[in-house]
Amino acid sequence: MSAATDYYDQTQQLLARMRATQLPAVERAAEVCATSIARGGLVFMFGAGHSRMMCEEMAPRQGCFVGFYAWAEQAVSQHCATIGMNGLRGPLFLEKIEGYAEQLLSGFKFGPHDAFIVISTSGIRPLIVEMALGAKARGLPVIGVVSVAHCSQSKPAHSSGKKLIDVADVVLDNHCPPGDCVVEVPGLEWRTGPTSTVTGAMLTNMLRCETAERLLQKGHKPVMLPSHQFVGTTTAHAAEEQLEAYYEGYRRSVAHLYQ
Repeated sequence: MSAATDYYDQTQQLLARMRATQLPAVERAAEVCATSIARGGLVFMFGAGHSRMMCEEMAPRQGCFVGFYAWAEQAVSQHCATIGMNGLRGPLFLEKIEGYAEQLLSGFKFGPHDAFIVISTSGIRPLIVEMALGAKARGLPVIGVVSVAHCSQSKPAHSSGKKLIDVADVVLDNHCPPGDCVVEVPGLEWRTGPTSTVTGAMLTNMLRCETAERLLQKGHKPVMLPSHQFVGTTTAHAAEEQLEAYYEGYRRSVAHLYQ
């Protein structure tokens, strides 16, 4: 078996396990999101480091809709340079500082119907734990997207002794193993093949689709972001009009943050 097929097979097994175990949690999380959006609230999605990708997978993304707010804090997620300016050392350091999350949260005016999703495969760093605690202190329901196996086996890094799985009202398990990577290549002492991007994106899109269905059941038709890559004059024109409707709907949805 090649390393490529090994990664594919192991990731498929994780997806199958997630399919078999996570539907009830996805449904509970979707009800939280749909209730929030139907009442005019926002569902914030926060993830540091690589986890920010799940925020951007939700919004703005073709097939998404007004109501989800992707919070990608650049100080803890913009580190593609690895070293030097915008390198990796700074964000990894900031994630360990207690009190930093409260400063970030204080920059927003949350509404009575808002909700919060915190994404972290490990679920233990102070920034992540305090974002969840801060959201709960403001009366927001909290959904955690985490590797339960990794989080459960790790020592708490926050002085409260709490982890994301201790704080979240609903936990979505991405089923990644401790350390995330699954492939062992002879000659390498560290594994490769991280899985949290695949399983996390699957959970994100399952949640999106289930939320859309529940919004319609509640009599709330979500304002969709269409694909702007359609070919054909008529379809392209309709997509352009829908894009403008999405912009306006999104503008109205975030208005309470600045009042």
